[in-house]
Amino acid sequence: MSFVSGRVPILRRWDRAVLAGEVVLILALYYVVPFDYTATSWQVWARWIVFALGVCLICLSMLRAARRQGREDPATLPLRPPILIAVCGIALFALADHGVALARPGEFVGLETRTDALYFALTTLATVGYGDIHAQGQWARGLLIAQMIFNVAVIAGAARLVASRLRARGHGDPR
Repeated sequence: MSFVSGRVPILRRWDRAVLAGEVVLILALYYVVPFDYTATSWQVWARWIVFALGVCLICLSMLRAARRQGREDPATLPLRPPILIAVCGIALFALADHGVALARPGEFVGLETRTDALYFALTTLATVGYGDIHAQGQWARGLLIAQMIFNVAVIAGAARLVASRLRARGHGDPR
């Protein structure tokens, strides 16, 4: 571990490799989660329950990370948890977007594949909105309202935790 001018390294080489592997694993899981085009109504409800539980788990994890940061020195806390919380949230909402597009054709214009859904979730998060994919139906718009609230509360919170941890380590100094 090398220290440059007394600064704690952002991520050690091993931590970077583990984090990259975890992100790849989350994306691989995103692409392999099965979606049945002919799902019964109980399967659709089960998916929405799992989605809601996943969102709740991510929100609770974020709240736990924020509380921990309030009690402990941010410079000593790892960067991985808030980054992984954000990646999981993006993948979960992309999966939900894709599920709505499959279950209710016409809800989204231009969203046909999982890559489309991931792209759309990221453009929504980044508030870019190129317009090539957009919500047309009420279900899709309702999901996007939830996604935007999630982005503002959870993803922005994760970014804030990472930024404050970096600042506490001396990496955010403008000097």
